[in-house]
Amino acid sequence: MPLRSRKPETKSGKHAGGGAASPNGKTAAAPDAPRAAHGTPAVSGRAMLGEIIVQQRLVTQAALAEVLDELPQSGQKLGESLVAMGLLDEKQLAEVLAAQMGLPLADMGEITPEPEALALFSETVARDGLFVPLRVVDDKVEIAVAEPNEAQVSYLTKMGGKQVVLYVAPRREVVHALNRSYQALADVSTLVSTFEKTERARSGAQVVETSAASDSPVVQIVSKVITQALRDRASDIHIEPQDNSLRVRYRIDGALHEALSLPADIAPSLVSRIKILAGMNIVERRRPQDGQIAMNVDGHDIDIRVSTTATIWGETCVMRLLDKNRQLLMLDDLGMPGDTHEAFSKMAHSPFGMVLCAGPTGSGKTTTLYATLAEINAPASNIMTIEDPVEYVLPSINQIQMNEAAGLTFATGLKSILRQDPDVILVGEIRDVETARIAVQSALTGHFVLSSLHAVDAVAALHRFLDMGIESFLIASSVMGVVGQRLIRRICTHCKVVKKPTIEELGFFAEAGGGGKRTFYAGAGCNFCSGTGYRDRIDGVQRRQHEVARQRRLHRNPRGLDVTDLADEDDVRVLPQD
Repeated sequence: MPLRSRKPETKSGKHAGGGAASPNGKTAAAPDAPRAAHGTPAVSGRAMLGEIIVQQRLVTQAALAEVLDELPQSGQKLGESLVAMGLLDEKQLAEVLAAQMGLPLADMGEITPEPEALALFSETVARDGLFVPLRVVDDKVEIAVAEPNEAQVSYLTKMGGKQVVLYVAPRREVVHALNRSYQALADVSTLVSTFEKTERARSGAQVVETSAASDSPVVQIVSKVITQALRDRASDIHIEPQDNSLRVRYRIDGALHEALSLPADIAPSLVSRIKILAGMNIVERRRPQDGQIAMNVDGHDIDIRVSTTATIWGETCVMRLLDKNRQLLMLDDLGMPGDTHEAFSKMAHSPFGMVLCAGPTGSGKTTTLYATLAEINAPASNIMTIEDPVEYVLPSINQIQMNEAAGLTFATGLKSILRQDPDVILVGEIRDVETARIAVQSALTGHFVLSSLHAVDAVAALHRFLDMGIESFLIASSVMGVVGQRLIRRICTHCKVVKKPTIEELGFFAEAGGGGKRTFYAGAGCNFCSGTGYRDRIDGVQRRQHEVARQRRLHRNPRGLDVTDLADEDDVRVLPQD
């Protein structure tokens, strides 16, 4: 089966020209193709790339001149600067690079790298060079690269021992293909075998392995489980002992996927290793414990919240992954409808009062609160937060990390913040009566308070306050608004296809408040979404005017459909049929 590829199109609709592999293994560019790689230090190379970009009317000449002037200070390549400034997206940059080098484009959504090609290059070499081996054909190896240049051809030929045929792909697609192709869990079975041999060689006494040595099998397995979870965009890792096995699952885009099954004997050692990293008591196995881990994975600084609890089969462990390098979203990026965004933004700029984000765990409440802080952050305001944990570090904002061991809780931290002359206060979560009462009093005494609350919807958040003993007249005087939200799975844009819903699904869609829509879509499944048809999520905050009534209707779901895929937005469609 031939490799699917596509030629970059110019504005005139003609192909930019393709390269062919010569007998010596080097790729020959088209005669009229510029021969300099993008972003090289030479000014002529940048000018050639810039000329193509201007000719295709992707960027104006004036904008390109400004970017070129700033390159010495930024230290970035031209392509990187254009993408970072939003003048180009990664796909457009790949098309321009392909036109510059005379190379074809690779469709990474349809191409699955073959093991024979992957075996020619180590993961370290592939990640350093930002390329993915695709397949071996006779004495040649086809490779997709994000940053092509002529020197790379000879280097890859030497490393792989075969002639090289280059394809160009967007950087993000290459990184995604690397994460899928070089699995961190690939050699876990070998580590498990080593662990079992070590256990058999020990004496009859039960000994839990807690060694911090980097060559310990348990240490390596924990590291690989966390690494693969980050590469798969998982938000949580579930380690669950069963009767005869240890199950490891990842929560990706809100749904759990089984990632690994290990022998039951390794469970105590694995959980003990995680407890050591999180600073928890490894001797205590009966009571629930919480901890936190800070580590670096693939160049990403991440915080991991750890929670353990005892079950009939042993201790389960759930880890919440927080990527510190993740981009902070603004209010405009959250997916709010126009009227909702306008109303919420108006509340966010109020000088006093309280605004709450309500929803279950993992519904994006904290993301909305941080986006609100970024919206209202100004030099004239003193913004202070009390959080557990501090997920984003925001400039010019005073953030406090909760520490129960030191006596610093949400309630005590909030009391101390009130003596710091704040204008805006963020309380990470209202968990108890004392915190709720102090937050209400703060809102009534001239402060603007932002917080989150676990509740089913916006109305239920007010009932939570009443259950805590807060008087109704205080709630009415302090609470300006409550945002009830969920995270909705988005259909993968790479494999989105038209799908005809069943009669039952159309009836449910109409009952849920939808109407006027004739075309529905579903994800067919591709490499980018790991065959699920979904990739990433978006806030489903107040998508319709009568949110509470709609949520109640959605609970009456006879087939167990994912009701979030029945909303009337262009990016949220009907689930594929069974």
